[in-house]
Amino acid sequence: MNKYVFGILVVITTALMGSSFALGKIAITYISPLLLNALRFIIAGMIMVSVVIYLKKPQPRLMKNWLIIGLIGLFQTTGVMGFIFISLRTIPASQSSILTFINPLLVIVFSTIFLKTRYNRRHWFGVSLGFAGVFITLGGQLNFQIGTLLSLLAAISWAIATLLINVHGKRFDVWVLTGYQMLFGGLFLLLFSFLFEKQEIVVTLESVSLTLWLAIMASVVQFTIWFYLLQKGDPGKTSAFLFLAPFFGVLFGWLLLGEELYFTTLVGGFFILVGIFLVNWTRRKHTSQIGDTSRVV
Repeated sequence: MNKYVFGILVVITTALMGSSFALGKIAITYISPLLLNALRFIIAGMIMVSVVIYLKKPQPRLMKNWLIIGLIGLFQTTGVMGFIFISLRTIPASQSSILTFINPLLVIVFSTIFLKTRYNRRHWFGVSLGFAGVFITLGGQLNFQIGTLLSLLAAISWAIATLLINVHGKRFDVWVLTGYQMLFGGLFLLLFSFLFEKQEIVVTLESVSLTLWLAIMASVVQFTIWFYLLQKGDPGKTSAFLFLAPFFGVLFGWLLLGEELYFTTLVGGFFILVGIFLVNWTRRKHTSQIGDTSRVV
């Protein structure tokens, strides 16, 4: 692929990832967080499932495989998106995006503990740098707000989903897995919305536009471009460009929401991005595929 086209597509997909934090913070002023994401991913999932059925992609046949897809959807879509968007009620979009994108660092820790994967010193230096960045981002203090904790839970949920995909993902066509896990995740979000939140929805042109943008542009389009890039380029090196997503999260928070760019946020974010870069860029040296955190936000 032409390197300029590749660069443009990388910027588009990571900008769509990062923009969902600021746009989501605006959208939850109209629609309660879990309900918003339920609508977003049910719409996105139905679109992708319709496409894979039309293209006659191989469908799961065993009940065990459907349960695995449902479990992935529970962590990848329900957990990640639910925690992120609830966190946006109490902390800035920029901080939420930075904390959520520590998930590649958590993947290294979890895969070492649960899958007995071995990593070299450069990986562990990246992990250490990333966690130091989290501490700096929080202003060097440990008095977490509820939104801070929720963003960290989103990162943990994302890391668990990555491990599940690493272990079980080869059973499925990637587009089939993506479509159904988004659809199931959206249905779980709808259930949890009914159970755990006071549902609010204000139908305006802006609220409908934001929901459709999050469903189509920040989910279907973003994910399609990202997997196209993974197929055309080296997955390990391509994954390293994920460090751009929290950068765009901070940028859109500043542009759209007028969020203040604190010095500790910028420095901590830089440490986290460098840590993620080190973890992802050297991933190809290992047989494990854990480092690939190519998921939608």
